[in-house]
Amino acid sequence: MLVIHVVTVRWRCCVSGVTVLTQKPPVVALRRGETATMDCNLGTVVNTVYWYKQVPGGVPQFVLYFYHSYSSPTYGSGFSSPKFTSTHQSQSDYRLIINNVEEGDSAVYYCETWDGGSVNEHVSQ
Repeated sequence: MLVIHVVTVRWRCCVSGVTVLTQKPPVVALRRGETATMDCNLGTVVNTVYWYKQVPGGVPQFVLYFYHSYSSPTYGSGFSSPKFTSTHQSQSDYRLIINNVEEGDSAVYYCETWDGGSVNEHVSQ
């Protein structure tokens, strides 16, 4: 059984109030060859989500980003379709999809976005 952990990261700057990202489910347990899906609600309409993968003891790896009006995601080095993809249900609700999972996919996956600039960092898990 493969275990995939899901946590959230929020980068925020230059807007008033606090916005909370919600990711679900917190843990995905699958058999090899199945499809993993992870949802991320950005808590506000910011139009873009970034997904990262982190294996225990490693640094986060950029998987992809998806802008709501694009037809497909933009991928990080070593990640591609059809293994990884993303969809959206709205401008604040996004999904990461990992097809044909294998042992190497077992990791913590982060969804991340930001409101603008880069001064204040907000992280929730």
